[in-house]
Amino acid sequence: MKPKNRYFQWRNVRIVPVLHNRMEFAVEVRKQFLEFRPDRVAVEYPGTLKDRIIQAVKRLPLLSVVYYEESDGTFVYLLIEPTDALVEAVRSSLEKGITIDFVDRDTEGYPYDYTPMPDSYAVCRVGHYLFCNAYMEATRGQRVFFEDELREKAMAYKLQRLAKSGDRILFVCGLQHLSGILENLDSPQTEVIERRVREGVGLAHLHRDSSREILSEMPFLMVKYENMRRQIPHQIPDRLKINTELIKVARESHLKNNKEELSSTQVRILFKFARNYALLTGALVPNFYQLIIAARGVADDNFAYEVWDKGSDYPWQVDKPGLPVLRLTGEDLFLDQRRIRFHRTLKRFRRRLVPVPVKKRVRERIPGEWKKEFNTHYICSYPPEDVVVEGYGEYLKKRALEIKAEDNTRIVPFVSSMMDGLDIRQTIREWYQGKIYVKEGIPLRGKVGSVVIIFDPDIPKKGEKERFPWKVTWLGEHDQESDMSFYSTPAGEVMVGPGISRCQYGGFMLTYPPLRVYDIWKDTYFDIARNKPERLLMAAIDYSLEKHIVYVAHAPPSGWCQSMAAKEGKKIIYLPIGMFSPVKLRKIREFHVLDGHHVRRYARHFI
Repeated sequence: MKPKNRYFQWRNVRIVPVLHNRMEFAVEVRKQFLEFRPDRVAVEYPGTLKDRIIQAVKRLPLLSVVYYEESDGTFVYLLIEPTDALVEAVRSSLEKGITIDFVDRDTEGYPYDYTPMPDSYAVCRVGHYLFCNAYMEATRGQRVFFEDELREKAMAYKLQRLAKSGDRILFVCGLQHLSGILENLDSPQTEVIERRVREGVGLAHLHRDSSREILSEMPFLMVKYENMRRQIPHQIPDRLKINTELIKVARESHLKNNKEELSSTQVRILFKFARNYALLTGALVPNFYQLIIAARGVADDNFAYEVWDKGSDYPWQVDKPGLPVLRLTGEDLFLDQRRIRFHRTLKRFRRRLVPVPVKKRVRERIPGEWKKEFNTHYICSYPPEDVVVEGYGEYLKKRALEIKAEDNTRIVPFVSSMMDGLDIRQTIREWYQGKIYVKEGIPLRGKVGSVVIIFDPDIPKKGEKERFPWKVTWLGEHDQESDMSFYSTPAGEVMVGPGISRCQYGGFMLTYPPLRVYDIWKDTYFDIARNKPERLLMAAIDYSLEKHIVYVAHAPPSGWCQSMAAKEGKKIIYLPIGMFSPVKLRKIREFHVLDGHHVRRYARHFI
């Protein structure tokens, strides 16, 4: 039998071969359904599951699971997903009131098949017919399992009986069965022995958390398909564009929650890395896992989490669905010593059951619950982060003195002492004079009393809002901690746990010893400061008990602050922030505010 008009047709039966659980083929089924206008639809589902599958499809876009137990005790789960081609065929038929026939054979113990399939994205470029025809040519004569032969004979027999009615029939089946079904249709078939009734078939609502882990397609893509299906039935969603949109949404969320904006260079590297990763696995377009890996590689775990959070969100899931709620994870392949498998692991891309490469975070039961309960009257810091900040402050003190000591070195001709060692450069420069030059280090007097780090000066233009409006002074809790003043994002804006808010410094000042600093943001003595960085630096100069103050920022301190330091007999050591590791600074910049000391007991589970 030859395909007519670049479609697969047998008498009055239009055959649409598909790759299961791939969006492009769901789009193709809907396209041919609207074009062919069938009188009835046949799908590659066993009749023993018909009632439950139809019930599940009617619940879409809510996600459902049809489940049953095989005779050997294996639990089988069939996910009803909107981007599956068979589900789309059933759904379109129900919407038009067309008769649906389930023609597959109920087969137990169907073996796992990890044979790779072509990337479904190629359908968008070469077309459905050429894609399927190329696959048939490449796999001609190949047989994988004996069970496939029985299933193909059973489907061919039922199609031959349906065709006698003269109705226009649209048949949707797996691409790997197309050759076998076409061969069987051209010769008379007898009925295959099969199970007629299956007891214990149930229907459950898929838990919201499970929808983030076990779906065949990325939930973000499913949402786009569902919206396009309602609005523009003939439009084919493009995976590349959807991936780009996901990264855009994640960037916006990352900027909002972490106050960090990915550069265009980082985004370009992300897509290049994800593309190369996909090509290494034989795919044309990176999948969800590969996007998360790329996101973490070009940025950090926070951005990777935003990609995962936005990409795995399926908004239609509800807490009270009116059905039993089923929670499944990738680790549930064996549960209570009993094997679990998903309904006929069909030929497709091999899916890696690996954990999401970002730390999983506990989520709110009700959105906004943690923010509503957060109280800023008894806040405190998270001690492990205090240790890191104090340690970095000590590092800056030592680094500043080392740099200052190098600046205090002078080069002099050798007379009678080598002093602090030979200066090779100057000696070579003056070699024609026959002189040797040595280094003489002038002792640096005084220590560092205060440290100021300015990550963002936060000087808004007219009409703009401050990015770091929260201004606080914290006193050290013991003699190993400095007093600290800072400005940051507001506490309670981004919640990561009950009573735990994630914030980001715009800048801070550390001064030692503790328990001396009055709230510098309310102290009128510093009202002369023109902006927040100047106020921090003025406070650092005023409260420092030592001669030197370290100032780390993108720009050097103002002349006003230099003059104030000189009047008080102190010196500001300016260090450009660009000379320090951006990775380390990013870790220092992020901190957490706890809603009382009692939160410290469980904060480590959320931070």
